[in-house]
Amino acid sequence: MPLLTVEDLKIHFPIGHGQVVRAVDGVSLTVEKGETLGLVGESGCGKSTTGRGILRLLPATSGRVHFDGADVLALSGEEMRRLRRRMQMVFQDPFASLSPRLTIGQIVAEPLEIHGIGSGKAEREKRVGELLESVGLPALVARRYPHEFSGGQRQRIGIARALALDPAFIVLDEPVSALDISVRAQVVNLLADLQAERGIAYLFVGHDLSLIRHAAHRIAVMYLGRIVEIAPSHELYENPRHPYTRSLLEAVPVPDPTRRRERAPLEGDPPSPVNLPSGCRFRTRCAFAQEICARKDPPLLPVENGAPGHVSACHFANTLPMWTAPHAAASVTALAEEVMAEEGLTESTPPGK
Repeated sequence: MPLLTVEDLKIHFPIGHGQVVRAVDGVSLTVEKGETLGLVGESGCGKSTTGRGILRLLPATSGRVHFDGADVLALSGEEMRRLRRRMQMVFQDPFASLSPRLTIGQIVAEPLEIHGIGSGKAEREKRVGELLESVGLPALVARRYPHEFSGGQRQRIGIARALALDPAFIVLDEPVSALDISVRAQVVNLLADLQAERGIAYLFVGHDLSLIRHAAHRIAVMYLGRIVEIAPSHELYENPRHPYTRSLLEAVPVPDPTRRRERAPLEGDPPSPVNLPSGCRFRTRCAFAQEICARKDPPLLPVENGAPGHVSACHFANTLPMWTAPHAAASVTALAEEVMAEEGLTESTPPGK
């Protein structure tokens, strides 16, 4: 049984005059214990909103979220407060997510105080020191303030705060996007080590495909509020079966200025989430769109001859032309290997293979 099951989650925001922004519009996914599920897509597609909705940081319009047998959306306030001990979040901006008025010790100890963990101040201070050391910071930094730290160090502090209650599941909302490339690998490796030690499950929200490949066991591709493809990490890069996924892979830069390549045609901007097109949402930008795409919204269905768990929401997923641009996937691999070599990532950093 999966640790987390999300079924048809919808998060809509009314904007007046009878109009609604469908930020998340029917997302279904699962996360197993100790697994990392990557969630990728263009900016504004609803990735972060999905993560916040799962944790009930944003109210869901409809749908179901089951976490370890508990119906998250049906819990009372007190029941949800208790469950938050097992579901935490690391926020995208390490500069805005830490209060400048509190010391690092106070920031990391706050969850312990709220949930009544520890018999007194001394015990909590000891626990804070252990948490800071677990993310590679000395216990003495507990006396300092956030402005005294770099972005990478602040993100480590945010991770320590998320670990304070020993959670089973953490939403990582683009945890390295605001960091310099030189410190991204340090944070990714730290998250991998913590997962191996504690068996934590992650929902890793991001847009850096080269890092997501090595950080996630499976990857879900999101477009305009919907999941359009889910597959094991290696399968998604080697056998993408949705045109949008192919376009994302083609957009990854090739780390070779002398190589020229053709890109999968992807024109224009995504439609407005207020006025969605009929049928398939991607059809207005898709080179393979046919009449049926305007009439019928394709469901997520298993891909023929694909790896177990590979599903795609495309009417032509099984009849698309062969993936004739292996250079695109190769460019992702080459770029990832280049980044790994420069930043210290290793193949053991959570397996996508």
